[in-house]
Amino acid sequence: MGREFEKLARDAASSNQTFPQFLLRLTELELATRATNAVITRIKDADFPVEKDFDTYDFSVMPQLSKPKILELARCEWITQKSNCCFVGSHGTGKTHISIGLGLAACRAGLRVRFFTAAELVSRLEKEQKQYTLDRFLTQLDRAHLLICDELGYVTMSRGGVELLFRVFADRYERGSILVTSNLPFSEWSQIFQGERMTAALLDRLTHHSQIFEMNGESYRFRESMKRRKVGKPSEMSLPLLPRAAILRTQVVPAYTFRVVPAYTFISTLGRIAFRSLR
Repeated sequence: MGREFEKLARDAASSNQTFPQFLLRLTELELATRATNAVITRIKDADFPVEKDFDTYDFSVMPQLSKPKILELARCEWITQKSNCCFVGSHGTGKTHISIGLGLAACRAGLRVRFFTAAELVSRLEKEQKQYTLDRFLTQLDRAHLLICDELGYVTMSRGGVELLFRVFADRYERGSILVTSNLPFSEWSQIFQGERMTAALLDRLTHHSQIFEMNGESYRFRESMKRRKVGKPSEMSLPLLPRAAILRTQVVPAYTFRVVPAYTFISTLGRIAFRSLR
């Protein structure tokens, strides 16, 4: 507020504002600054790997994913209702991108978010357990309105890690929202949680109040890589200064063979050649 005080005071004097009007403008500016700083802090605390919004996601390559529905989720009503969201499908289809976009929307809406990959979360849980600080860490997770667990199913976890992850998911049932992305369909989640009973109990809680999206298709990264290859592929058109005949013509260059011989043999041979040339 101090940095803007003089500027606002000059503006108020030049426009003949009353003191209450000047004070109101100063208060509004301070509130706006605090709100902006609060959003920045929430995004930093969420610990997103990168910041990706919906304006950089190409919905046309994933026609089964409803853009209006995703933008509706960005209003964050499902988070205030303590519901869940699951994005399931093949790798490279933008599940992480969408989850980060929804997380950023929640931060801007004044909600607390925490982002982990499944492997990172399990590793952190095991570390906190070994240091006898697990309860404190679980309390920190409880404060988050939205917990994002990305890439579930990509990495094999220990039995103890699976049980800790199950505890986190189960504790948030109807108490806080979870967003999960996975490359495995629900029918194969027993591979993750190493047992039918635990898998069934988890899915029962996770999907009870949940919106589920299937995202199967060609990998976006693979598709972009192929585009770059096609653009960079050499062709005849990359040689505009050469006539077409020159491109089609091939010149055969004779091959030469080299042989290592002793020095005295080389000198003797040179001597004979010189002698013959003098005759």
